[in-house]
Amino acid sequence: MLAEERRQKMIEMVGESATVTVSDLAQAFDTSESTIRRDLDRLDAAGKLVKVHGGAASVESAVAPAQSPLVTNELGMDEKRSLHTAEKRLIAAHAETLIGPEDFVYIDAGTSTLALVEALSEPATQALFATNSVSNALALTSRGCRTIVIGGNLKGLTEAIVGPGALDALSRHNFTKGFWGTNGVTPERGFTTPDPSEAMVKRISMERTNERFVLADASKLGVVTPATFCEFADATLITTASADHRYGTHANVVEVRA
Repeated sequence: MLAEERRQKMIEMVGESATVTVSDLAQAFDTSESTIRRDLDRLDAAGKLVKVHGGAASVESAVAPAQSPLVTNELGMDEKRSLHTAEKRLIAAHAETLIGPEDFVYIDAGTSTLALVEALSEPATQALFATNSVSNALALTSRGCRTIVIGGNLKGLTEAIVGPGALDALSRHNFTKGFWGTNGVTPERGFTTPDPSEAMVKRISMERTNERFVLADASKLGVVTPATFCEFADATLITTASADHRYGTHANVVEVRA
């Protein structure tokens, strides 16, 4: 396959799925990841897609409205654990009440979901849980919860398990309820994360879940990051009160207060 033909197909792949990883592109075109990265550099410079950490996003999913900042960097777990802790506990206390003993619950990676795990009490602890987070898996088992760990590639920065192995494992499960973290949320761009590989895991796990809840303190509202993993209307947002009152007007938004 000629380089120009490969790049055109790459544009089509990114356009169809909104985000794609370097490893997936390398596998699809049977070429090296270094070649794929050079192709992405060319396509990004030409404005055909947006190169992000670990892959690429479509121009449509990566470009934010003028009033919403586009944030491309991502903090590590240690740094995020110290941020907005009171709000995360408040959100977690509400989310915990939504889990029943008969549920099969998916728990996404992140500090907001970790706060949920730490808030679990009976009867919620009697549910069956699955997670793609090492830290959340350890926290679940320490609370005596039955826990399935989704296998795959471990991303050190966020302690999330991602990649083809995780996607394959998720495709064999059906969850009654799920709880996800997010790096940003707007009604226009939906729920977003900086890393396409994490976006894919979030998207597939949501597709396998009946009731979807995204946990986000008010600092995430109005923020857009490169990869959209869920449209705004397709999940219930549990958050704290925001200065931007438009969020509270949506039927799928729950604002919790102390």
